[in-house]
Amino acid sequence: MALTKIKCTDGFELGAYEAKPAGDAKGAVVVIQEVFGVNSHIRSVVDDYAAEGFYAIAPAIFDRLEHDVQLDYSEAGMTKGIELAFQRLDMAQTLADLQATIGHASHHGKVGIVGYCFGGLLTWLSSCQLDNVSAASAYYGGGIPDNAALSPSCPTILHFGELDAHIPMASVAAFQEQKPDLPVHIYAADHGFNCDQRDAYDATAATEAKARTLALFCAELGA
Repeated sequence: MALTKIKCTDGFELGAYEAKPAGDAKGAVVVIQEVFGVNSHIRSVVDDYAAEGFYAIAPAIFDRLEHDVQLDYSEAGMTKGIELAFQRLDMAQTLADLQATIGHASHHGKVGIVGYCFGGLLTWLSSCQLDNVSAASAYYGGGIPDNAALSPSCPTILHFGELDAHIPMASVAAFQEQKPDLPVHIYAADHGFNCDQRDAYDATAATEAKARTLALFCAELGA
């Protein structure tokens, strides 16, 4: 568990939080943040994947805008996070930074990606557009249904909550019609169900989604 730096193609050094397993890594997992930055929750997710035997790392994708953003789940934190993610962040640059993160992580084996909320969307885009991604698991990524024209180049699973007011189930159903062979899991839960710091946390849904993600990573990362 430590802070580290990722050298990007333009020389920029992107901050990141990483954790290493006790023994040899089963592979590598890139954890992509919500709009709240690499906060204590995302760091705990990184730690959890390391405890499962993977090298895990969460890049601080807001670092080009503001260094070390760590927001809480208050209304003010949400407003700030939305501004950073959807009004100020350059998506093309962010994907390039994620490609650099994948390269960094690949020293520990094949790379899987998991992301939540905004990070869920970035996980979907990464699985479709970036190189050397061996598996991807995207949680409640708003904007994924709008990008149904894309197709992942690696085994990918998606997770949505049927109570999610941010992502209408009608849009998810339409996405499923376009992607009938893609595993899309629907849970009786709300947006953010994986985060135990949010009111929407649902232990049952979080456990099921994590088990599916671990099964995917173990199968595809050579574990």
